[in-house]
Amino acid sequence: MKNILVATDFSNNAYCALFYAAQLLKSEVCTFHILNTYNELTPLNGKSVPMLGRKKQLLALYKESEDRLTETSHKIVLDTGNPQHKFHIISVQGDLAKTIKKQLQQKDIDLLVMGNKGLTETADIFFGSNTIQVINAMTNCPILAIPREIDFKAPKEIAFVTDYKTGCHPNTIAPLLFVASLSKAAIRVIHINEQQHLSEQQESNRIHLKTCFESLEHSFHNVYEFEDKAKVIETFLDKMQIDLYAMVNRKKNLFERMTHEPVIKDVSMYSDVPFLVLPEKIGD
Repeated sequence: MKNILVATDFSNNAYCALFYAAQLLKSEVCTFHILNTYNELTPLNGKSVPMLGRKKQLLALYKESEDRLTETSHKIVLDTGNPQHKFHIISVQGDLAKTIKKQLQQKDIDLLVMGNKGLTETADIFFGSNTIQVINAMTNCPILAIPREIDFKAPKEIAFVTDYKTGCHPNTIAPLLFVASLSKAAIRVIHINEQQHLSEQQESNRIHLKTCFESLEHSFHNVYEFEDKAKVIETFLDKMQIDLYAMVNRKKNLFERMTHEPVIKDVSMYSDVPFLVLPEKIGD
């Protein structure tokens, strides 16, 4: 991973996401592109905005965005002091998801990093609304969502949530294998399915995953009887002391259903464990 895009709204959560990514990739030579977007609805920091014209307001927002991005880049350099890392800033007027999609192509981004929640965080949703919009819009780049203001801990136990139906191609799980290799983490595969027996295709995918994970410590775990998938994951992450979990983002899968259901209520684990969203790739 050479190019990392980190979206920020200058909240503590967003900075913690940047710091986590920098620490996770501390052994890698890479460039971090720190992005902030703004529009007419963005409030000026700590200021009551008088009746400004649109041009003056946008100019003030741009200047504040640039200044705060510069402060952020200086702070992360001081906090990490890693000569292998470069930090570039990007200030853009416009929609966050559309801007990110454009930046992914222009900068050849390998990983997108976001905080789960930012300045407008709400306690009873799965992720911050910005994060959900971006995840739903991105189809070709892995996304690392970092919860709240957690301290960095090198992941030693990683969970991979799967139904074995799709998302098991080497190109899909390559980012997961890369992240696991950084700290020689073990991968714990959890299979959640309504059916007691695997289909021929599912069994083939399971065997293929086993082959892909053979260079790392790994294990397979099955859950067939359940009422709430979120609770199943919560229990598994807690029991296995998981440091990071991953899931493939494809339409009508477990991830999509979870982001459209109020599963976060009384499920504190989603605000404690980093989440790697893998784009589904069939092959090149």
